[in-house]
Order: sequence, then C-alpha cells, then structure tokens
Amino acid sequence: MSTETVVASAATPPSGTEHEPSLLQRVLDASWLTITLAIVMALLASSVLIAAANAEVQAAAVYLFARPSDFFGAAWDAIFSAYSALFRGAIFDYQAEGVRRIRPITETLTASVPLIFAGLGLAVGFRSGLFNIGAQGQVLLGAAAATWVGISFGLPSGVHLAVACLAALVAGAAWAGIAGFLKARTGANEVIVTIMLNSISFYLISYLLTTPLLAQGGSRPISPAVAPTATFPLMLGPSFRLHWGFVVALVAAVAVWWLMERSVIGFQFRAVGANQRAARTAGIRVNLVFVLVMLTAGGLAGLGGAAQILGTDKTLQASSAGSIGFDAITVALLGRSKPLGTVLAAILFGALRAGSPLMQTSANTPIDIVLVIQASIVLLIAAPVLVRELSVIHRIAQLFGYQMKEARA
Repeated sequence: MSTETVVASAATPPSGTEHEPSLLQRVLDASWLTITLAIVMALLASSVLIAAANAEVQAAAVYLFARPSDFFGAAWDAIFSAYSALFRGAIFDYQAEGVRRIRPITETLTASVPLIFAGLGLAVGFRSGLFNIGAQGQVLLGAAAATWVGISFGLPSGVHLAVACLAALVAGAAWAGIAGFLKARTGANEVIVTIMLNSISFYLISYLLTTPLLAQGGSRPISPAVAPTATFPLMLGPSFRLHWGFVVALVAAVAVWWLMERSVIGFQFRAVGANQRAARTAGIRVNLVFVLVMLTAGGLAGLGGAAQILGTDKTLQASSAGSIGFDAITVALLGRSKPLGTVLAAILFGALRAGSPLMQTSANTPIDIVLVIQASIVLLIAAPVLVRELSVIHRIAQLFGYQMKEARA
C-alpha cells in the first residue's frame, strides 16, 4: 500500500461518524467565488461606515424623511469619493500628469513585497497543520539580521545583498525554529509560543538598537542606513520605489509551489497537515516535519523583513515590521495558502495600504476604514455559510448548476 493511500484512508472518517473541520480547514477550503464575494461584501459593509463617518451625511440625516434625496446623495458622494481616492492612490491616478499616473500601482507592488514573503511562510505552516502566527517576530529578526550585515560589512554589490538576505533567512528560520523544536519535543502549542516570541523579538530589537551592534550613535533607537551595495536595485529608476525584491518574491512563490506540490518533503508537509496519525502510520517523522515547517516559514518571513529594510526603509527601528506579520496571516488565509492566491492577496493588501493615505487626505475618510475592510474580509471568509446566504450572485450561480465549495458546518 502506497504512502498516499495510507494518508488518504486514515484521513477519511469512518462510516457513520461525522468529521468536524477546524476553522482553519474551513477557511482554506473556501472557494474562489466565496473569497471574491467576501471581498465585495466587505467593501459594501465598509461603505456604510464611510457614509456614517461623513459630516455631510450626518447633517443630511437630521432631515432624512423631509428630503431623503439629500441624504442618499451625500452618502453616494462620500462612498464614491472614498473608493475613487483608494483607486487613485493604489492603481492609477487619473488626476496626475505624466509618469506620476502610474506611480500608485508601483507603490502597491512595493508594499506587497514583504507581505508576499511573510504570507508564503505562513501558508506553508497552515497547509502543514501548524497555525504559526509568529511572522511578526520572524520579520523583525530577519530585518535586524539584514541590517546588521548591511551596516557591518563592506562587500561588492550583489554579493552584499545576497549575504544580507541569507542572514535574514537564517535569523527568521532560527527564530521560528524555536517554536518548531518546542512543538516537536514537548508538544507546546505553536500559537502560544509564537505569540510570546513576537513580544520577545520586539523588546530584543529595541534593546539591540541601544547597543553598538545596531545603534546609530545618537539618542534615537534607530540603526544607521544600510550600505547602497546591500539594497535592492530600483526597477524603474529613481522616480519610483519599486525594486527587484518584487521579482525575488515572485521567484519565492514559484519555489514554494514546487516545494509543496512537486517535492517529497512538500508531500510530507501536506500529509502531516491532513492527518498526523496517518502520516505517522506511513512512516513520516512528524516531529521532524514540525521543525522543518517552522524553519521554512521563518526563513520566508525573515526574507520579508529583509525586503522591507533593503528595499524601502534602509534603516531599522523596533517598529520597522509595522503590521506586516499580522497582515500576512490574512494574506495567507485569503490566498487559501496557495502561492498564487497568496501573491494576489498580498497585492490586494498592498493596494489597501498604498491607497489609504489618499483616502484620508482627499476624501476625509478615516484611515481605520481600511482595517475594517481587512477584518471584514477575514470574518466573511471564515463564515462561508453566511456569504452563501447573503449572496445574490451565489443564488444566481446555483440556477446555472454551479455549487460553491464549502466546508460542512
């Protein structure tokens, strides 16, 4: 009997028993139609908040029943202004002139680079049955390692960048490997361990920024700028921030696809994620897989930190990771933990990040609305039954024989 047969048979619940899928499995089993509808519904729900936060809409609401057209006109103007500003800030600024019109899409792609790396790392963990939420700390450790190499060594261009990225990969892998080792040896829950490691990494980097290892020399907790030889070259010249790290991220996505879909170790990862007991029966060393998965995930997240420093920031602070690690969780879930989906989800979140400042300045929309959109997307993806019941599109699709794939409740 082959390994595939053992895993498949053991993963199937016995006849007469009901298999209750976990929340993570329900999210990863969501169809592309469910995800698309979740995004649309999140935008619609956020439209209500945009209108409610607008001063003109609030003023028109006072005499809503006397002149409802004023209220609905003001609401439409507020929503249209917000989303058009988001489009102008993230995709194409039709009000600008010359090459500045395409600058927004380059900013979107730039913002997506660390999200792609970190999202790929989390996707590997999710498909392997490990809920790694420590990408924030792994990104920060990777950024610190890349910064240290970038400011401490004088190497030729290309070589310096490669060594800095390698250092970030090793640092992120080692940091995540702590959780993998504890999971394998003691059964420690990776969720709790990675949460704690996130906090430890923040305070560790805050301390290192006050030492000669990373300190700039002044009173501010910030590192010196990395050497130009250690930075990613710009793709479109000095007028744009888009760098070759985006191409490297796409190469990493292809590598992750090959790892998970075409390699033996990738099959073992997926087998453990599907059913640990079946994997052990098939002779897979599950505890070793735990460690290898976390090393892989941490290495990719560390590269995300390197891309942030060597591509855009150039200097390290304790806040350099921003919310990359936490946004990457949503990116991986939104992309169903598949490389292509993760890349597309990262670009979507990059667009939200790049377009939100213009929403705030041009349309007077609270920037927190973007966080509401992100949270709503995750909530709706985690509740595919709710999406199905609320979606008119799904009901129309059913008339044509298309059934949405969803996990059993």
